[in-house]
Amino acid sequence: MRKQLSLWDATMIVMGSMIGSGIFIVSSDMMRQLGSGYWVLTVWVITALATIAAAICYGELSGMYPKAGGQYAYLTEVFGKMTGFLYGWSLFTVIQTGTIAAVAVAFGKFAAYVFPGLNDAPPLYQNGTFMITWIQIVAIGVILLLTFINTKGIRIGKFVQSFFTVSKILALVVLIFGGAFLIKHNFFWENMQVGWSAFQNLDNGDWTPISGGVLMGGLAAAAVGAIFSSVAWENVTFISGEMKNPKRDMVRAMVLGTSLVMLLYLMCNFIYLAALSRDEMAFAANDRVAVAAAEKLLGQAGTLAMALLVMVSTFGCVNGLVLSGARVFQTMAKDGLFLKRAIPNNKYDVPSRSLWLQGIWASLLCVSGQYGNLLDMVSFVIVIFYMVTVFGVVYQRWKRPELERPYRTFLYPLPAIMYLLIGTLFCVLLIIYKPHYTWPGFILILLGLPVYYFVNRKRSV
Repeated sequence: MRKQLSLWDATMIVMGSMIGSGIFIVSSDMMRQLGSGYWVLTVWVITALATIAAAICYGELSGMYPKAGGQYAYLTEVFGKMTGFLYGWSLFTVIQTGTIAAVAVAFGKFAAYVFPGLNDAPPLYQNGTFMITWIQIVAIGVILLLTFINTKGIRIGKFVQSFFTVSKILALVVLIFGGAFLIKHNFFWENMQVGWSAFQNLDNGDWTPISGGVLMGGLAAAAVGAIFSSVAWENVTFISGEMKNPKRDMVRAMVLGTSLVMLLYLMCNFIYLAALSRDEMAFAANDRVAVAAAEKLLGQAGTLAMALLVMVSTFGCVNGLVLSGARVFQTMAKDGLFLKRAIPNNKYDVPSRSLWLQGIWASLLCVSGQYGNLLDMVSFVIVIFYMVTVFGVVYQRWKRPELERPYRTFLYPLPAIMYLLIGTLFCVLLIIYKPHYTWPGFILILLGLPVYYFVNRKRSV
């Protein structure tokens, strides 16, 4: 593949892939689960530390294995083909494609806020609870459009990514600093006054004090939202083969991009807590906490501006996910672990068939309506694969100390220990208090095992 991506391009992919719809929505449910500004901010700070720590660790592997496929390649090199395949299997079946579908539908929902006719129109098809709506059609249109754009070469794909990422970053900065001056009644200290006491209110009733196991369950559920909003930064590793200097620039892009995004997230939550009361934040219409804050700051014009910002944000996020994910499936195909049709590049030197396979499956997930449930359930799986990859740094230091390491993890082993401890705590809390978030993820991984053995048996015949 042509080496066409610079440090700027890689940083835009990191930030653009991370900032989707989550930051505009999930803080509402986090407040319902915890009822305290202290706890909401604590979950975001812990998520920020874990995300940046993981990015620092991934940098060492990216320097050692600067090839297309990124995390799939790292897991394959360190732990073998089965581990790499199970990651790639999870990525294709739901992690990457499900995220594309969920973010594209979020684009459709906010488009319906701007154009109410999309909401008011009757379903195109309905059979019982299953239906196909215009919002889903808009989502599919976005996926197919961006898939088509990315088949025309990496140059146009990275231009779209840079344009929409810069646009949404500037808009967020304006929201944050403009909002700080426009707040008429500041609720921040009111939302913080309960301190470390926690409360839960899941049905717009009374706030119930919580502690012990209920608090642990609330923290786990809140962390799912924060983590969902903070993943996908590793997508930049998928396009290592097209970077001009992956050994130097990959770690810089990951650490710089994740640090800036998490700083923006924390500042956005400061604005939410300052502009809205606890009840207003927890029970914003359809969890659109950002829209509720914008309405408080600017009135009806603010809600329209925020809806447009989310549309820009989700469009750019889908582009980053589409651009990067297809490179993994192409690399898997070259290793004999995916459809051979995904191998060739087109005349623009991009994996067009892999792009279309990814786009078609993501579109089918849009139609199914199950992407949201799947994503809730595989946040657990995403963190497990992050942990396995971070552990890979420790494992390689012990197993193969002689390998060249163009970049060595800063403050090693502290970032690795930090991420593994936080990740383990998150997974244990989910297993104990929110098992419905965990067992479907285990089943998803286990389903990959017979597929792996079937693929290997065909190769050996």
